[in-house]
Amino acid sequence: MEVPSLKMNNGRDMPAIGLGTYLGFDQNGVVTSKNKQLRDVVMRAIDVGYRHFDTASVYETEQEIGEAVKMKVEEGVVKREDIFITTKLWNTQHRRTEVAQAINDSLKKLGLDYIDLYLMHWPIGLNADYSHSDVDFMETWRGLEDAQRMGIVKGIGLSNFNKQQLERVLKEGTIKPDAIQIEVHLQNVQKEMVEFCQSEGVVVMGYSPFGSLVARHGSTVEGPKMDDPVLSSIAQKYGKTTPQIVLRWQIERKVVPIPKTVNPKRLEENINIFDFTLTPDEVEKINGFDTHTRYTLPSFWQNHPYYPFDKVDNPIADPFIKV
Repeated sequence: MEVPSLKMNNGRDMPAIGLGTYLGFDQNGVVTSKNKQLRDVVMRAIDVGYRHFDTASVYETEQEIGEAVKMKVEEGVVKREDIFITTKLWNTQHRRTEVAQAINDSLKKLGLDYIDLYLMHWPIGLNADYSHSDVDFMETWRGLEDAQRMGIVKGIGLSNFNKQQLERVLKEGTIKPDAIQIEVHLQNVQKEMVEFCQSEGVVVMGYSPFGSLVARHGSTVEGPKMDDPVLSSIAQKYGKTTPQIVLRWQIERKVVPIPKTVNPKRLEENINIFDFTLTPDEVEKINGFDTHTRYTLPSFWQNHPYYPFDKVDNPIADPFIKV
């Protein structure tokens, strides 16, 4: 499958769909790959046409992604420059002097000499013990700018920032963000945010693209499901599945979806969305599911001065702090 691309502020191209590699979180912390499962999924993904892989230092998947890319380059299937790697700075390394070291750690795990896109994972700085740090995210951003000037990253951006925080980076930074990764799906359309980012040339990457179509944290959630009549009728019209329609809706909005799967059939299905287009009316119908619902809501950080979302009455316990 030939995947189109979107132009970033730095003049480079980002493939219009990426494979997410976050394996989740359980009572033991971040879920990690067993028996090189993720490496094998990434190798298969390259074979079926994926060229964009999304990871982060906290996901602990960088090493297996790097192994897969190396093996496919050695096989002659792709060149390094064909592959687009996005990874992210974790909250405990927000000081300007720590950023380059964090990137070098990621490069070592990936086995690469540069990263295509490096994002600040959250605007929230934390100390090593996960207490709140007083580091301003603009200090962190200057560390990312340093790294781009050094050439160890080709592009820099943000993740989980709100509109006001992004505006501040645009105003006070010396390099414009190339991309921002935010939660975008049927129930969190983020129309205003998406349009603002695109007006500034900032490519929007959408995580959790399936929203309520899939189980969340092991249980079903409210919202449209696979058999929703509106989505099903559009899917039937194009001979596609409901998840393919939802991914194509993102493509029509020029949002780069980051679907996750380790299922070979789903892997192929998710990328097979570039042989049809939705009408503007169909896009608007899908926009109508919006309820401003977030599934990624780390309310345990909500008293941090740079917490990007609305506070809730009963914040959940911090999973990063072992009691």
